[in-house]
Amino acid sequence: MKENSTSHRLLSLDTLRGFDMFWISGGEDIFAVLAKVTGWSWAVFIAHQLTHPDWNGFRAYDLIFPTFLFMAGVSTPFSLGSRLEKGVPASDLIRKVIQRGIILVFLGIIYNNGIFHTEWANMRYPSVLGRIGLAGMFAQIIYLYTGKTSRWIWFAGLLLGYWAFMMYFPVPGCEAGLMTMECNPASYFDRMILPGRLHLKIHDPEGLVSTIPAIATGLMGIFSGEILRTDSAKLSQNKKVLYLVAGGVVSLIISQLWDIVFPINKNLWTSSFVLCAGGCSVLLLAFFYWIVDVLNYRRWTFFFVVIGMNSIVIYMVGRYIDFEYTAEAIFGGLLDFFPEPIPAVGGVLAFIGVQWAFMYLLWRNKLFLKV
Repeated sequence: MKENSTSHRLLSLDTLRGFDMFWISGGEDIFAVLAKVTGWSWAVFIAHQLTHPDWNGFRAYDLIFPTFLFMAGVSTPFSLGSRLEKGVPASDLIRKVIQRGIILVFLGIIYNNGIFHTEWANMRYPSVLGRIGLAGMFAQIIYLYTGKTSRWIWFAGLLLGYWAFMMYFPVPGCEAGLMTMECNPASYFDRMILPGRLHLKIHDPEGLVSTIPAIATGLMGIFSGEILRTDSAKLSQNKKVLYLVAGGVVSLIISQLWDIVFPINKNLWTSSFVLCAGGCSVLLLAFFYWIVDVLNYRRWTFFFVVIGMNSIVIYMVGRYIDFEYTAEAIFGGLLDFFPEPIPAVGGVLAFIGVQWAFMYLLWRNKLFLKV
């Protein structure tokens, strides 16, 4: 679908979105390969950070998914807020909001199962795109129909309500408050209500129940977007950065304190995880906004903007186009002339380059997938 206007877009937001997507479109493989073929301690450390913990805990790779959802929230005051200010009623906007949410759910199902490729009973219905669609949709509905104070009440209510539910709901055969994969209430209800298969048989990291606190992740993005959209006459750009940094630091402090009694856990999207990942996302946004939009250092952003302006495409397309085969066909013969680790690392860079070239062709022809 063609998009002719990029007005009201924050270059820093598109850059951060592309930076975020870069890591799941091959960026993490650079360090995984370096760690494997060289054993360099710094590469091993980074490669470890670009993996997920088995259950509780937080690593850098856990930030990619919530940051994408967070950024959907950041764009909300720009996309919906401007229309509300022009007098467009919320009832006219909610149709688009719900439509976007449903489309993302269906794209997630296609990503997991293909089109008429998997038997109904074996399909996996929860997905990354589905969570972004549903959580983002409900966060935007809250934005459309509530004021700023009410949004904060919703935010606190979601986090505290989910904590109370997880701590005090008694799963049959388990003690209340157990946070194991078998005994936590979120996984228990997902096993009862979700059709098809769960990703880990008894648990799905993108399950329906744990999507509820993810709404708060979208709201954190909305709060940040409202700060950035504030008229510069009322709030200078530097003060916007300071507000974001302060908010991110406070969020991280609370998350670490909450972690003592309610562990940071991406699989369950715990309230402490919302604040930990959200705090990191806010700090990343503050950094990118300061560098790109305040200091106006923009030349380096192009590589990431090409990815960020078609983020759903780069996420989906790897399922259906064999970029690895193309990269090997074009660069594999040349790389074979070099000693390790050049062929291994070069193969990853070639793979990333081929993907980026595809995204560049879309960008050059103004072909952007808008959901």
